[in-house]
Amino acid sequence: MLKKREWKIKSDGKENFSEIQKISEKLGIKSLTARLLYNRGYTTAEAAEEFIRNDNINFHDSFLLADMDKAVERILAAVNANEKIVIYGDYDVDGVTSVSILYLYLKEKGADVSYYIPSRTGEGYGINPSAIESLAQKETKLLITVDTGITAVDETEYAKSLGLDVLITDHHECQSELPKACAIVNPRRHDCGYPFKELAGVGVVFKLLCSLEYTYCKRNNSDEDWLKKICDTYGDIVAIGTVADVMPLVDENRLIVSRGLKLIETTNRLGIEALLELSGAVSNNKNAPPKKRRITSTLISYVIAPRINAAGRISDATRAVELFLSETQNEAKIIAEELCDTNRMRQAEENKIMEQAYEKIRKEHDFENDKVIVLAEDNWHNGAIGIVASRITEKYNLPSVLISFNGNVSKGSGRSIKGLNLVDALGHCSDLLIKYGGHELAAGLSIERDKLPEFKKKINEYAAEHLKPENMVTRIDIDAEIDENDITLENAEELFMLEPFGVSNPVPVFSMKDAYISEAIAIGSNRHTKLVLKKGNKIINALYFGKNPAELNLFAGETVDLVFNLDVNEYMNNKSVQLTLRDVMPGEKTRKIREMKKAKYAEIKAGRVIEPCEKIVPSREDFVNVYYAIQREIRQGNDNISVYMLERLLGNMSYEKIRFIIDILKETKVFLIEEKDGVEDEYIFKMSLLKTKINLERSSILKWLKNQVAKA
Repeated sequence: MLKKREWKIKSDGKENFSEIQKISEKLGIKSLTARLLYNRGYTTAEAAEEFIRNDNINFHDSFLLADMDKAVERILAAVNANEKIVIYGDYDVDGVTSVSILYLYLKEKGADVSYYIPSRTGEGYGINPSAIESLAQKETKLLITVDTGITAVDETEYAKSLGLDVLITDHHECQSELPKACAIVNPRRHDCGYPFKELAGVGVVFKLLCSLEYTYCKRNNSDEDWLKKICDTYGDIVAIGTVADVMPLVDENRLIVSRGLKLIETTNRLGIEALLELSGAVSNNKNAPPKKRRITSTLISYVIAPRINAAGRISDATRAVELFLSETQNEAKIIAEELCDTNRMRQAEENKIMEQAYEKIRKEHDFENDKVIVLAEDNWHNGAIGIVASRITEKYNLPSVLISFNGNVSKGSGRSIKGLNLVDALGHCSDLLIKYGGHELAAGLSIERDKLPEFKKKINEYAAEHLKPENMVTRIDIDAEIDENDITLENAEELFMLEPFGVSNPVPVFSMKDAYISEAIAIGSNRHTKLVLKKGNKIINALYFGKNPAELNLFAGETVDLVFNLDVNEYMNNKSVQLTLRDVMPGEKTRKIREMKKAKYAEIKAGRVIEPCEKIVPSREDFVNVYYAIQREIRQGNDNISVYMLERLLGNMSYEKIRFIIDILKETKVFLIEEKDGVEDEYIFKMSLLKTKINLERSSILKWLKNQVAKA
């Protein structure tokens, strides 16, 4: 299955040149930054300045959230009566941060409060009856859910029957029936008039803290700036949860994260400080003052969040809460080290499942008829299948659902693409599911084993009806096409003023055409690629993460078109500009050369006479050279080999000859060969298990080729 890609450039800026220059001159910023702002809708200097300074964003009144007044009164009553309060949270970063800030706040108010996070592997997502029973036995009176609970209709009734009041805070999609809780605070409630619906779970809890603190100040006749206190005390943790849950960084979220990032840069929270140090985000050189990196939303997404998330995925999410609650440096360091180790275990587990999943896709999935990839296996780790589903969806641009069975019990995790609301799709299949819930693009589910075939059929019928052809194309939105003169350290550093980046305010994406590849180097144990590029008189370093040079199928001496982020590389106190590549394609010159080679091969295959001087017919030595070149790559762990790669490895053998040799090797089963995802020039090679010697001279393709050579 070849993922279709489309690069869409917003504007070249030429038709709006004068307006862009006005923004540049009035704000004293580079033309490239002004062009970005203009292309993103900030078309005047005033609008651009407001966006940069966040002057146009204010916090909304938290009491506009439905049931907020009820939630505040019930919590205050519990605190005043010294009732046992338990915070029940989810095991991801959003849930962990939600638990942490509510626990810290209530503890500071003198509440009898504790928290409970279910085990992902043992209990699964959401509120479960056994946990309710256990909490009731401990004389819990008030159960407050954070980042979960909105679909817990039966569980809420059960808790009430055992004498617990349930107060729900959540941000997930609501189903038609809401639980009968004492209060439900969720901006996505259909009857909620709150003007901003995109708060993370921790954002909803942040609004609850604002309401509580406002009420405390009002009743105590305090003139303290209650909003500033909540922002300064908890803003760092709220920012981490908001970014990690991939919420749109607009409106309140932009303000929350902007303030939170600044707090993290100067953090006194021991847990965050330890995690930053152990993850390499700050210097741990004892002979020099600590040097903090600039804290960005990207740093949270790729460094901080995965380590916090790993606890809930692989071990125990309460350890991540304990990190935020740490009161000594030693305690914080021990937990941070543990989270870093757990994250490495999580990566290894994901890689193992990923290999198995790709193999199952090759063998089982019908790309012609099924638009949702559904995979199931016994004992896949529940904490890893969600991230693997994300990678599969990104690779194939198709929704995916991965299900892990343990006996007849299952946990499933799905990811979707724009155009297919995954919660709605699962709702269509609800008669087959034990439970489900989540967001438009990410959801969880549970299903019995014998219902799996019908589920696969039914969800694909739904997808066939709702997914349009345009949804099947991966579109990369490009802010601007630039040339080598724009690739400067000054331009890269100035882009930081547009932070925080995230959904609805993405990291700026640029493109450049026809850069010459001087070197293509495998780095990071052959998992990534470094390209040394030349454009004009400039040498440019570029990194492509997640693909090695063979997978990119581009080589030194060729030209390339690039889509990239403009980044600052800091090493040994030296800064330089570098490109982080998002996508690459052969440049125009390379495309033309490759098309000529393919056309020549196609002509011969269609019956054109071969001139003897073309030397197309392979000799025994040619077969031997190709065989050993492929064998070496397979033994080095690379079974993904293109014709162009073999051209490089073999030196003086033509494209057409190599293509015919591959055809003959496939025909005679010397190797087991599959075209890679429908790409004409790339193949997956596997060693054949045939034990008898193969006579290539018996190949019908080879005999036909020899007959096509013109007679002297």
